[in-house]
Amino acid sequence: MIDGEGGQVGVITVADALTRAQSDGLDLVEVSPKADPPVCRLMDYGKFKYQQSKRQHAAKVHQKVIHVKEVKLRPKIEDHDLQFKVRNALRFLEDGDKVKVNVVFMGREMAHKDLGLVLIERFQNMIGENGIVEQPVRNEGRSMFMILAPPKKK
Repeated sequence: MIDGEGGQVGVITVADALTRAQSDGLDLVEVSPKADPPVCRLMDYGKFKYQQSKRQHAAKVHQKVIHVKEVKLRPKIEDHDLQFKVRNALRFLEDGDKVKVNVVFMGREMAHKDLGLVLIERFQNMIGENGIVEQPVRNEGRSMFMILAPPKKK
C-alpha cells in the first residue's frame, strides 16, 4: 500500500487499509491489480478524476486537426483561374491542411485524360516546395485527383 503522500506503507490486509483510508478521509484505490501482491493507494478519488479530465482536455486543445480541402479544376481552365486556385491551395497548405486537387471531366473530355494529367503536373509545379505529394495522381470515374500535404516543419 502507498499512503496519501506517496510513501510506501508496506504489505497490509485489506481491512487495515480500509480503516486507514477512512481515518485519513481518503479513498482506497487499486493502482496495479496484476502485481503480486496488488498495489493500492490512498487518494482523493474525486480529485484524481478531476485532474485526469483536465489533463485530457489540455491534450485535446493542443492537438491540431488536419482537414482535407478540395480544389476542383476543369481541363480547359484559364490561366488566371488556375492561378487563383493555386493561391487558395497555398493558403490551405500554410494553414496545415491537406489539399485534394481534383480534375473533373465532362462528356467528351473523357477521351483526353492526358490534358488532365498535364494540368495536375502544372498545378504541382506551381505549388513547388510548399506542398508534398502524399498520394500520386489517380483516376476515379470521371475525375482525376492527387493529394498534397504541407511540408514538414523543421
